[in-house]
Amino acid sequence: MKKNVFLTLFVFTMLSFSCSSLKNMNSKKLYESKWELEYISGPRIAFQGLYPDKKPQITFNKDSQKVEGNNSCNGYSASYTLDGESISFGEPTPTTMMFCGQGEQVFLNTIKKVNKFSIDTEGKLNLMINDVSMMRFKKTE
Repeated sequence: MKKNVFLTLFVFTMLSFSCSSLKNMNSKKLYESKWELEYISGPRIAFQGLYPDKKPQITFNKDSQKVEGNNSCNGYSASYTLDGESISFGEPTPTTMMFCGQGEQVFLNTIKKVNKFSIDTEGKLNLMINDVSMMRFKKTE
């Protein structure tokens, strides 16, 4: 009986540590690359129509707790908060002020609603609302 209890506790402990280290590995992967948007949910306009010339990019800075990038037209910067798989973004502030169509607003409005992230088995970054992927990024560097 004691053997079964010990074995059960051991397995539970190992699973807890492996899940925790997986979350830490995923958050570490955020900082290792520049990410380029390849999918966004919601708009009725095709992805290529929203971003005909340049796709939005995002880079996570662990030290400053800011994301920086390009929303396909203008540069932006925003604070972010990370807690396990939960993520939230502050109000993105533009660094330039050109008007370039609907894609920019779709990107900025969507990122403000995101509350969770994951990195899938293909190494893609998914920014989600609850469990629904709203934005998917691929590594560019």
